[in-house]
Order: sequence, then structure tokens, then C-alpha cells
Amino acid sequence: MRAATPAVTFDSDGVPLLGVLHLPAGEGPHPTVVVLHGFPGNERNFDLAQALRQAGYASLVFHYRGSWGVGGDWSWGNGLADAARVVAAVREKPFAAEHRLDPERVAVVGHSFGGFVALMTAAADPGIAATVSVSAFDMGTASRGLDAEGRREYVEAFDGELLPLTGTSGEALVAEMEAAGEGWSLASLAPAFAGRPVMLIGTGLDPVTPAAVHHRPLLPAYAGAALEHHEWATDHALSDHRAELATTVRDFLDRALGVR
Repeated sequence: MRAATPAVTFDSDGVPLLGVLHLPAGEGPHPTVVVLHGFPGNERNFDLAQALRQAGYASLVFHYRGSWGVGGDWSWGNGLADAARVVAAVREKPFAAEHRLDPERVAVVGHSFGGFVALMTAAADPGIAATVSVSAFDMGTASRGLDAEGRREYVEAFDGELLPLTGTSGEALVAEMEAAGEGWSLASLAPAFAGRPVMLIGTGLDPVTPAAVHHRPLLPAYAGAALEHHEWATDHALSDHRAELATTVRDFLDRALGVR
């Protein structure tokens, strides 16, 4: 069976989410990676999806509600619900059989907001076999002790990214983050990962999710996981580390999922 790249859709609370599935050649069943993009999704990590396909993984990239032409409204909570739905859907027997997927070997890989979503989703779903979080935006940390000036800066920053999104505003996104508070702290999720394979990658030249704030504090919390971690001197998009990112993620997933 040849490699293929079908467009696929998933229903999430009545909204069809659009995705692209990168299927490798061969009968399978193939281990599967759901790749979660950030806010607003300018970097969708298709290079990572293609590299994983070359290594024998089926890799899925999809859009959350309210983003890039998909219906519904964008919100942090909707993104979390959409990711949970998609990760469940790729393990459902009809979908897995149609696309030659192995429902017992499903991993999540996320960047920025997607890194936050990857950890939140896997913490609630022990059926996820491995988790990779890259330059994660820790909502709990971001909202902790937020003063008026910091709040204004977040509102303005979020407002500047809304062109591909619908149904939200910078004010709404900050208010949602504040309302969730410590419930969206990534460190607090760590007990759910005891003994489970987790990779955390921080970016040391990153003003969006500075490693000192969003990455390094997680490392002691996740000591009980089967943790691998890296911090690279690069920007938020890992602009000069894309090949290293692909190799590092692939090697980790190979070990975690027993591919080689």
C-alpha cells in the first residue's frame, strides 16, 4: 500500500474539524501522532508531520474550531475539547481500520499552545502512549499574579494574532485564562504522568514562552515521569532547529512506542 495524504474531518460538538493525515506506505497498522499547532497556528509543523511519516508514523495535523476557516468559535477551552475529540477519534475502530492506524500506539506532539494542549490532553487520557510538548505556553503560570500592566500586554498580544480566528478577542482570551487559573497549571498535571513517556523541549531565546518561566520550572515536577528534556538556544518557532526537532522527536517516539 502506497503512502497517501487524505483530508479528513472530525465532528467536535457539531463542528467539523478539518485535518490532513500523512499516511506512510505499508499495510500497518501504523503508530499514530496527532500534531497540535499553536495560537493562532501560523506554524503548523507540517515538516514534522512529513518527517514522522518518513519514519513510519501516521501523522495528523488539524485545525481547532474557529481557526483558519473551520466553523465555530476559537477559545482555549474549545481547543482542548477539540484535541480530546480528535485523539479519541483516531483510535475508533472504523477510522483506525480505514487508515491502517494502530489505536494502541497513539502519541501527541504539540507546540506553544499546542504544547499546553498536548500535556492537558494526555493527562486526562491514559490511553495516550507518549507526549511531546515543545515551547509550551503554561496558562496557569501566565495567569498567576497577573497585574494590570501584564494583563494589558497579553490582551494586546492576543489581539494582534486574531486574523485567522473567529469568535474571540484578546480580552476574552485573557479572561478565560484568568478564570481557569491554577487548573491550567502544567506542573499540577505531573502526577498523571507517573511512569509515562514525556518529552519537554524548551527554547532559550524565546520571548513568547521564555524557558525560565514556561519550561525549566516543569522539570522537577515531572521527575516522576519517564522524562526526557531539552533546551535549545533558539526562538519560539525553532527556526534554526527544525531538523534537530524532527530527529529528536522521532527518536523519542521510537523508544516510547517500541517502533525500533
